[in-house]
Amino acid sequence: MRQNCANSWCKQPFEVTNDDLAFYEKVSPVFNGKKELIPPPKMCPECRMQRRLAFRNERHLHRRICDLAGARIISVFPEDAPFAVYASEAWHSDRWDATDSCMEWNAEKPFLPQFGTLRARTPRIALITVKTENCPYANQVWHSKNVYMSFDMGFCEDTAYSYASYHSQDLVDCAFTRDAELSYELTDSVKCTGCVALQDCSGCHDTFFSFDCNQCDNIAFCWNLRNKSNCIFNEQVTPEDFQRALSDIRSGSLRKWEDHWRQYEQIRRRAIRKQGHMLHCEHCSGDYLLHSRNCSHCYDAETCEDLRFCNRLDERVTSSMDLDQAALTELSYEGITISGHRILFSSLSYDPSNSNLLYCDWMGTCNDCFGCVGLKHKQHCILNKQYTKEEYEALVPKIIAEMRADGEWGEFFPVTMSPFAYNETVAQEYFPLTKEEVLNRGWKWRDEVDETPKVAKIIPAEQLPDSIDDIPDDILNWAIECEATKRPYKIIRQELEFYRKMRLPVPHLHPDERHKRRMAMRNPRKLWKRPCMKCGREMETTYAPERKEIVYCESCYLAEVYG
Repeated sequence: MRQNCANSWCKQPFEVTNDDLAFYEKVSPVFNGKKELIPPPKMCPECRMQRRLAFRNERHLHRRICDLAGARIISVFPEDAPFAVYASEAWHSDRWDATDSCMEWNAEKPFLPQFGTLRARTPRIALITVKTENCPYANQVWHSKNVYMSFDMGFCEDTAYSYASYHSQDLVDCAFTRDAELSYELTDSVKCTGCVALQDCSGCHDTFFSFDCNQCDNIAFCWNLRNKSNCIFNEQVTPEDFQRALSDIRSGSLRKWEDHWRQYEQIRRRAIRKQGHMLHCEHCSGDYLLHSRNCSHCYDAETCEDLRFCNRLDERVTSSMDLDQAALTELSYEGITISGHRILFSSLSYDPSNSNLLYCDWMGTCNDCFGCVGLKHKQHCILNKQYTKEEYEALVPKIIAEMRADGEWGEFFPVTMSPFAYNETVAQEYFPLTKEEVLNRGWKWRDEVDETPKVAKIIPAEQLPDSIDDIPDDILNWAIECEATKRPYKIIRQELEFYRKMRLPVPHLHPDERHKRRMAMRNPRKLWKRPCMKCGREMETTYAPERKEIVYCESCYLAEVYG
């Protein structure tokens, strides 16, 4: 079945396959023995993803007051949020109960606005952190210690300004990195130690400014190498020659760093790119997939099976569609930051004990709930009100019938219901829009206004000493004005000690600008067909046909790199 996207600014055609229809029928909820069929989506896959991502603010933090304890806290919600915001300890305490916000369903009004009213009456947690120590300026962080201004991190220690990295320590400015240590500016790299400025590398030690190198040590400005030592620009050198080059690479000079980065960009253009990044995958399409099978149009996922249009999946997500940021999930559809069994049209319900949730938000260890917010250990609730099993089974079909008549049933929450401004969310990273475009669509925008830093002075970045050796400890009392955006930022002691230890210059760009540039190094979540630049065979890849990189199909890439 082919149809056009319902969004007026899109209208692109998309396919709803028979397999898709079978999935919607499979996950459709059953009440009193009757299945409430989920209809085909109205929007194309890209617009559906954009809509979900508009509900996830990862890295935009605000200072505010905890509305329960009265303490000053850091939160993803600003002071003017329409609901109460509690610090993590307060939110998880027994000092309040989300059922106090409960509402009766009004059959005379559309359901989603009623859900919006409930959400405005229910407290939210300031940040999502689980079993962390000294991580006050971090969000979506698990089992970590001394993590600063880093987001979506797990099992990490002593990291700063990093993103989507796991089981790592002593990192600064890294993204999509695993099992790494004492490294800087890594992107999509695994098991690297003592490394600087790498992309798509694994198992490397003391490696610098290199692309797609595996099991290498003491190399610099290299690409597509395997099991090599002491190489510069893919040429073998003596250990002594490499050490002489290394003294220049680790000079701590910003001027030399910028020269090295320009060389890094040149070697990245010379490298052979493979059509996609997949390891131990079967019948999959997308990019950065590990140990998965039957995953179509999926990105950044591992140990997953039977998925379509899903992204950023940590582990064991199966038999689902249209998910972002999920783990330990099955038979689920249209959700973001979820975990559990049969989670439909829901967000921020990241607990594998959840099951049978529909149109819910911020739920923990709950079963069989509809249109609820912030509940813990509850079952058979509607709009946070407790019902018996029989009452629940009788009432939910009536709500669905009204939602179907209003055109709400079978669609995720509209972007207008997001608690965040569009430009604060992950949607702005993958689907960037101007302020005018956002407002024209009726969505929220928040003008970025940096707090005036309480510092001894603000110094333009270009006025900093060139060498890390000449940076005084007093820099910890200054704010630096970003060369690109003019936004002020500070250097913390942990960060300064790292730069000195690694012989790196102090960065001249605001952390958000550095993150933006790192993310731009990754390909979009979109597939194109284009010929292999070696054999001419048509392939599917995240490299658009007009891009100039050298892109090979899997077979040609393996023959070239390992042959």
